[in-house]
Amino acid sequence: MSDPADRPQLYLITPPDFEPEAFGARLAPILDAVPVACLRLSLASQDEDRVARAADALRGLAHERDIALVIERHVQLVERLGLDGVHLTDGGRSLRKVRKDLGAEAIIGAFCASARHDGISAGEAGADYIAFGPVGETPLGDGSRAPRELFEWWSEMIEIPVVAEGALTPALIEDLAPVTDFFGIGEEIWREDDALAALRKLIAPLG
Repeated sequence: MSDPADRPQLYLITPPDFEPEAFGARLAPILDAVPVACLRLSLASQDEDRVARAADALRGLAHERDIALVIERHVQLVERLGLDGVHLTDGGRSLRKVRKDLGAEAIIGAFCASARHDGISAGEAGADYIAFGPVGETPLGDGSRAPRELFEWWSEMIEIPVVAEGALTPALIEDLAPVTDFFGIGEEIWREDDALAALRKLIAPLG
């Protein structure tokens, strides 16, 4: 991975719960220290005001650095909050409608777990990227993982960018780097006191 043009880009995912001001203070040094292509607002909260406050706090940080900011699930908030797009979690089943609603310029991504068919369908419906995961071992969910073979096939057969996410480790980063376009990184670093140091250690195999 010595050629920067061949390295997967970084796609940061926020924690499911955070205070905007405090998290912004953690996030800014990371965005200044490491190239990040996209930031996903991934709040678990269904409180519109809370989501809006978080988006307001992150929008400036991202856009000042030419980083795209997408929101998880909340399609109707994309234009209202001045965001760049949405990350869908339904395997892309709503993608055609969302594309029609948001227009051609919006970024629309689809999380497809480990389902190749869902990824293909989402791509055909107009997704800008497909995310598969988790790629690492986790007790969460149903225990299924997105295997390397899925990314290998996708990178050979499909032109739509692919994101590898979920329970990443340095070993997985090294293994998947040749066959993915982005690494979606979130809880792997936010659970640590020094998130920037954790990120640097995680992506060290990228060189």
